[in-house]
Parts: sequence; structure tokens; C-alpha cells
Amino acid sequence: MMDNFIMEFPHKAPDGYEYWTDDFKKTIKRIWIRNLGDFVYTDGIHPSSVWGFYDSRKKSYLSPINHKKPGKPVNIKNTTPFSAMVLNLNPLMSAFL
Repeated sequence: MMDNFIMEFPHKAPDGYEYWTDDFKKTIKRIWIRNLGDFVYTDGIHPSSVWGFYDSRKKSYLSPINHKKPGKPVNIKNTTPFSAMVLNLNPLMSAFL
């Protein structure tokens, strides 16, 4: 990740993972999470998934629709270290978290 962006990003990478970014658009960074585990089928390449997107102009995080398309803005407090996708829980499910 960019040094300045690391300072702003509120999540710490879980054990066995790391974050990295690339420029998606001029004002939007794509945030990836990389699994550092060893997998037989990847020939030493660590698999990555999109964590989410960051719009530097609006100073907001966006959930991912997929790796090519940002979704809606999210409150960073409602995200997890694994994804910016917000869980859609009913009240009963929320009570157990």
C-alpha cells in the first residue's frame, strides 16, 4: 500500500494476510487482501481478493460489487478486516454478534 494510505486505513491485516492497493481510477484506489498461505494449486502465487475501494476525493470507502466495479459508500465501522461488504443481518442474527 502507499505509505500515506496505510496511515489512514483503520483495519490491521489478519494473521496470514496482507493488504495492497492499485489505482482503479484517478481518484479511486482498489484495496486488495492477499492470503499468504501456501496453496499447492497456485504455484507459489498468493491468492488475492478485493477488500473494497477508497474514493480519495470524497474520503469514503466503497463496498465492492466485484473486482471491476465499486458499490455503495459504507461506514468503515460496519466493515471487517476481510471485506468492506456490509452484512445484511436481521435483528435476531444481529443479537448473536
